[in-house]
Amino acid sequence: MSADVARRIALAAQGFADPRPAAPPTRRHLQRVLSRVRLLQLDSVNVAVRAHYMPVFSRLGAYAPSLVDEAAWSHSARRPRLLVEYWAHEASLVPVEDWPLFHSGAKKRGWWQNHEPAVRRQPQLVDDVLAVVKESGPMGAGAIEKALAGGGPRAKEHWGWNWSEVKKVCEYLFGSGALTTGTRRGFERLYDLTERVLPPEVLARRVTPEEGARELVARAAAALGVATEPDLRDYYRLAPARSRQAVGELVEEGVLDPVAVRGWAAPAYRHVEARVPRAITGRALLCPFDPLIWERARTERIFDFHYRIEIYVPQEKRVHGYYVFPFLLDGELVGRVDLKADRAAGVLRVQAAHAEPAADHGRVAVELAAELRHMADWLGLEEVHVAGRGDLAPALAAVVRR
Repeated sequence: MSADVARRIALAAQGFADPRPAAPPTRRHLQRVLSRVRLLQLDSVNVAVRAHYMPVFSRLGAYAPSLVDEAAWSHSARRPRLLVEYWAHEASLVPVEDWPLFHSGAKKRGWWQNHEPAVRRQPQLVDDVLAVVKESGPMGAGAIEKALAGGGPRAKEHWGWNWSEVKKVCEYLFGSGALTTGTRRGFERLYDLTERVLPPEVLARRVTPEEGARELVARAAAALGVATEPDLRDYYRLAPARSRQAVGELVEEGVLDPVAVRGWAAPAYRHVEARVPRAITGRALLCPFDPLIWERARTERIFDFHYRIEIYVPQEKRVHGYYVFPFLLDGELVGRVDLKADRAAGVLRVQAAHAEPAADHGRVAVELAAELRHMADWLGLEEVHVAGRGDLAPALAAVVRR
């Protein structure tokens, strides 16, 4: 297949062939997005908007963020919990029914295993943490530590990682599945017993490592549409051998069709249910952790768009900015903007704006300005301000000022 067909398949699989709803989005619309992307990545950066809210906005337009909050962190008989937190691509919200797949042994053990020494040093602390959460949860690690009257001295070095012994134990129990996130306060994780968060039938399901890998790769393939084996592996961060075995088995089962994409060096696989729309229309701003673009080599292969997140690059060495959103227009990535939500001033600040080499600056500026205004309204910000940095900034600023 041609690279253009592969690009349209990938965009359709991620929900960008669907028109945004005319009326305010509902829980049903959220479920449709989740059925396509399969997970929402969590990230602590809040310079513009939290990462787990933005992919839904990119696909649906302005919606009530409470839809995601209720789906992830509340439960009732009428509106059961849809999502649970776990390490999928990275820290993510995943469908509740997928929980057994992540505890099947299909994925290699995560970074939380680094906290095993804390568990071995104080095995009684594990029982104590579970007992406190059972009695009082959901609770943050700080509250648990206070309830235990201290959990060991905190190291002062390595800012950002000076966790107490209690926090390390909580993260270990989170990774092993004994604890999960009951709810969040702001962005603070409040731990609860997994058995109180997930339905008994989900917890009771047992999946072999081979079955887990097949199901995860099949979900990745449906979410990506057409992909190389490393693309499929990366979606849930599977081990290479496990992923390759699963891909081979899914080819034999007829779930994946081997294909060659012109310009792709590696063999590719198309999900049998992947759609090929005639055209992709519409626009969207994409956060750095959107599943359409989070695998940077794939993004470059599909869109001819070189993209790197520059949060950890010194300011004077940044090329495009601190927290840069690529701009999708009619199926192409045509530009990028460095965004900051200045909530105190009520302003969405465009700190830099760059166009791709072949982009029509005039048209991109008009469409981008409209999407920035839409995003500002969604975030409750009154104005959009454009700084002067970047080759697209003059045209964009002129449109915004009209």
